[in-house]
Amino acid sequence: AESAHFLLETVGEDVIRTIPRFFYKYRGIEKIAEGRNVEGTLLLAERFSGTSAFAHSLAFCRAVEEIAKIETPRRARALRVLLAELERLRHHAGAIAGICASTALAVATSQAAIVEEELLRLTCRLTGHRYLFGLNTPGGLTVDFSSEAVQSLARAVQGPTKKLIELREMLRFDSSFLDRLEEVGIVTRDQAVSYGLVGPVARASGVDRDLRRGQPYGGYDQLGFSVPVEQEGDGYARLRILFAEAEESARLVEEVASGLPGGAVLCPAFEVPPGAALGWVEAPRGAAFHWLRTGEGGRVVRFRVTPPSFTNWHGFHLAAENFAFQDFPIIMATFGLSNAESDR
Repeated sequence: AESAHFLLETVGEDVIRTIPRFFYKYRGIEKIAEGRNVEGTLLLAERFSGTSAFAHSLAFCRAVEEIAKIETPRRARALRVLLAELERLRHHAGAIAGICASTALAVATSQAAIVEEELLRLTCRLTGHRYLFGLNTPGGLTVDFSSEAVQSLARAVQGPTKKLIELREMLRFDSSFLDRLEEVGIVTRDQAVSYGLVGPVARASGVDRDLRRGQPYGGYDQLGFSVPVEQEGDGYARLRILFAEAEESARLVEEVASGLPGGAVLCPAFEVPPGAALGWVEAPRGAAFHWLRTGEGGRVVRFRVTPPSFTNWHGFHLAAENFAFQDFPIIMATFGLSNAESDR
């Protein structure tokens, strides 16, 4: 379980100041990594935030690959995109369930949670792990999947996605639900830019940024995809972004599966020389950066992570202040942030 403390200063029911406090379960993974080999550090990078495990392991691997100046095989790059979008789809389904739960909408919560569980089971059926642990490795992937299995997954993913779209259409006409989200927890575009907010939170406030498009990596430069952007910056805008991104992720899974190249998924063995590099990905919650310096024998000298939740928690108070106390848990749910990414 994750721990946090929120100090709220109120006047009556109005919250006038919000101060989040984290680090109750600080693990010091960046310091622990020093002196370890690359393989041991990958385990830390992958596990400090389990719900975005694939994204963080991919960012770390990309940093190692840049230091070693190696290029991953085309099939590995395509599968990495597919698995990253599968993780994004599953993450957003869980975030939508959290928003529905925050408004006490029990049936909608169950429907979204069922979609998340179905996606977790499909993920496990293909990869052997519900949260995509143990797949990324510097140079590619640890396992390959048959094209038939990947195409079967892509077809199966469309079922839960259809349920998610149907839920979106039902929620659009639920006035009591919309009353709790519309014009609540507003973050303006200027505020989002000033605080450097990232991911769905920023895009809901009109900030059209996505590393998959702005700084393409892997196979994203070969794919055509849309990046949804909303302007209102309120809780409902953030919810719409989650729905739209989930639908686009399902489409990308299908597109990659239909054109999966052949070949290996792992490059030949290589040594990690001394050097430094930055690896980045557009994780489900936004831009994630892993900076790595290696020394002699491939040992890690310095490891630094900037995860999206750590960035966005700095701007959370903008949404929570000047709204009613009872809105606080709903606003927090629409941000969908992770304490574990801060307590790394």
